[in-house]
Amino acid sequence: MAIYLDFEEPIKELVEQLEKNIKTQEEKGIDMSKIITEIEKKLVETRKGIYSNLSAWQKVQVSRHPERPYTLSYINAITDGEFIELHGDRTVKDDKAMVGGIGSIDGQSIMFIGQQKGINTKMRQYRNFGMANPEGYRKALRLMKMAEKFNKPVVCLVDTPGAFPGLEAEERGQGEAIARNLLEMAQLSVPIIVIVIGEGASGGALGIGIGDQVLMLENTWYSVISPESCSSILWRSWEFKERAAEALKLTAKDMFSNNLVDGIIKEPIGGAHSNPEEMFAIVKKEIKKHLTKLNKIDKEKLVDSRIEKFCAMGEIVE
Repeated sequence: MAIYLDFEEPIKELVEQLEKNIKTQEEKGIDMSKIITEIEKKLVETRKGIYSNLSAWQKVQVSRHPERPYTLSYINAITDGEFIELHGDRTVKDDKAMVGGIGSIDGQSIMFIGQQKGINTKMRQYRNFGMANPEGYRKALRLMKMAEKFNKPVVCLVDTPGAFPGLEAEERGQGEAIARNLLEMAQLSVPIIVIVIGEGASGGALGIGIGDQVLMLENTWYSVISPESCSSILWRSWEFKERAAEALKLTAKDMFSNNLVDGIIKEPIGGAHSNPEEMFAIVKKEIKKHLTKLNKIDKEKLVDSRIEKFCAMGEIVE
């Protein structure tokens, strides 16, 4: 059974009407084609109307939609044949919240890395809700270094509510692991494409977020803090999360206008969860397009331009 967000209620009603008329036509043999066509047309218009006017908080809700495709779904859909997952940081253990491995697109081998949230309650617990420990970031760095050694581009898919905030994570050096990744990714001599496919929260996202091309799907967010946490700090309550979401300027449109990301990838009408197959095809096309350009750039120039891009972010007032 499909899951609908509160602002998707008009969509839900139309879908139910559509299913009811299709069932009547199949079971009773009554020609309902005209009504079905009208409802389908209205459904497209309603989806378009709702999704073209989403608030910042509504986009946060869409980015967390339980039916939205996650990292492994993208990787399995866009790669040719088998994706070979690689495990472990060679120090502590294999972090299930961070996945990575080798796959190919049209014959070109690529190192894929990303957070995986889990598709049901049991898997979410197994994946720690997409919140990586230090060993997850160290695994990601190990795979990036492997990609550099064999001259393979890196594609990072970001989708996390943040790095795991537990005591044990801090004891094992969470901050150092993320900081190390920022340093090493800035200097990696192979092309890096980063795509925010869901939530991009805090250092947890930034730990695999340094790239030559940093892109965001249309209904995703990227910020130093989640709206709920921001609300709880400023107003001592989660009730102001909508206001916090607007103030944080965390949507793809805001991030692009502030020159913090390089592009926005359009989603199917109704969000990625409404048509995952179309979303996979769009992302695959974007990866191919950018890799074609990045593969032609000299390695030294690639690193220099990447560093310059991130150094130019923000404003300094003396």
